[in-house]
Amino acid sequence: MTTQLLLIDALNLIRRIYAVDSNQSHHSEEHMIKASCARVAHACKKLRQQCNATHAIAVFDGERSWRYHYFEAYKSTRSPMPDTLKQNLSRFKQAIEDTGIVVFSPENDEADDIIATLAHKAATNNVASTIVSTDKGFLPFLSEQIAIYDYFKKQYIEVEDIKQRFNVPKHRLADFWALAGDKTNDIPGVKGIGNKSAQQLINGYESIEAAINDDELNPTLKRKLSSEMEMFVISKNLVMLRTDINLGFSLKQLRLNWSQSRSTVGQLSVY
Repeated sequence: MTTQLLLIDALNLIRRIYAVDSNQSHHSEEHMIKASCARVAHACKKLRQQCNATHAIAVFDGERSWRYHYFEAYKSTRSPMPDTLKQNLSRFKQAIEDTGIVVFSPENDEADDIIATLAHKAATNNVASTIVSTDKGFLPFLSEQIAIYDYFKKQYIEVEDIKQRFNVPKHRLADFWALAGDKTNDIPGVKGIGNKSAQQLINGYESIEAAINDDELNPTLKRKLSSEMEMFVISKNLVMLRTDINLGFSLKQLRLNWSQSRSTVGQLSVY
């Protein structure tokens, strides 16, 4: 059987299911949590089957990643996790584990960096993977070896979808977000440059450096870029997902129905 790795952005899945259940439920809090856990487990089972997964992992966020230390305002305006959900996360983790999928909760790293590292390492070893998330930060990784699936829209993301949504090439998305900023994560971008200006620069030049060095570039844009290059670099570092996280476990240990508990997953050898 061909190896297929399923990578689930756990909180991305859980928070959206929980939000629907908490808004629609007329039952007790306990009943609502049970229903949400069941829906999350059902989603994981469906994803296993749909992706023909042989290996799988659901990754949670750690406490505070390097981005919070690198840039103080990172995600500073994002709404906190609802207390009821936070207090019951262990039940959601157990519900996922009961489907045979390994659960991993890093100490500090963000789930996105862990998943990007896993997908990258798998691809370099000719192992296909499917990332399940609605987070746009994964889009630059879309390739023949790495698929991205939106569980809520029930569709795989295609390169053309990215082009239509952002109007820039997939491999230039980091530059686009670093220029225009990302309000979702409180990443500032370059002051005075919005989506249209960012698209103009990216589609007109092979690099931002080339744009700055072009004497025919609009003087206002040149001035904005030149004066805000430090913030551009900071923003680009923030939007780019890492692929070099020390994972501490091997691909074989993500085999479905593998019996290792999550408490020791992080202590296993990296592949």
